[in-house]
Amino acid sequence: MKSSITIALFASLLAVGSAARAADLLDEVKARGTLRIACEGTYPPFNYKDEKGKLTGFDVEVAEAIAAKLGVKPEFTTTEWSGILAGLQAGKYDVIVNQVAATDQRRQTFDFSGPYVISYPQLIVRANETRKLDTPADLKGKKIGVGQGSNFAELAKSIEGAEVRTYPGAPEYLQDLASGRIDVAINDSLLIPYLREKTKLPIKAGAPIGKPDSNAIPFRKGSPKFKAAIDKALDDMKADGSYAKISAKWFERDVSKAPAGR
Repeated sequence: MKSSITIALFASLLAVGSAARAADLLDEVKARGTLRIACEGTYPPFNYKDEKGKLTGFDVEVAEAIAAKLGVKPEFTTTEWSGILAGLQAGKYDVIVNQVAATDQRRQTFDFSGPYVISYPQLIVRANETRKLDTPADLKGKKIGVGQGSNFAELAKSIEGAEVRTYPGAPEYLQDLASGRIDVAINDSLLIPYLREKTKLPIKAGAPIGKPDSNAIPFRKGSPKFKAAIDKALDDMKADGSYAKISAKWFERDVSKAPAGR
């Protein structure tokens, strides 16, 4: 009798513990009153610190708007790209808003929102570059700089005969590009106009390379209410014009849609 009661009690406790672990992320976020958001903080114009040290950028404003739609406050963490996905998996934050491509491999570990940015990989070259560096064949034997662990790194590694060098973030490899230590870099096409406008580095946009990417917001698996809430927040932003306003501020167009000709 005692044995049966003990077993039943143990099973009940396991069920309660399992239910607690399976709580939807939306319930946790609402109870906490904050949405914990990770980004690099060194990736202009998406997310970076301005001259006063304040975190700003397109992704930051999108994340702040999503938090407002959820009725909670945004709480930001900045971390290097190389460890940002591992931090999400470890539960250090709820979401990453940092131009994360929703690849099949990443979907094995995380759930994703619907796409909120459509862009494509693009080469970055020195301003005085005269060599033909347009196709993967042109890049054979060349040094390519990319962010460690990024989808651009995977693209670069697929280019036959290229020497791929990985860096913690864009500032490091763009500096090496400008100084001639690498031949080209690869990054998001949306980054190039900002760099041309805001930095003094002698670099320019090169040729598009690879296929367009749909970037989305990753979070832990098994939270359907949270996914629905994030998707609704993004849809509402697009419907009420707030997304278009943020997008136009940073890119002069609606980046939720593919650019003409792509």
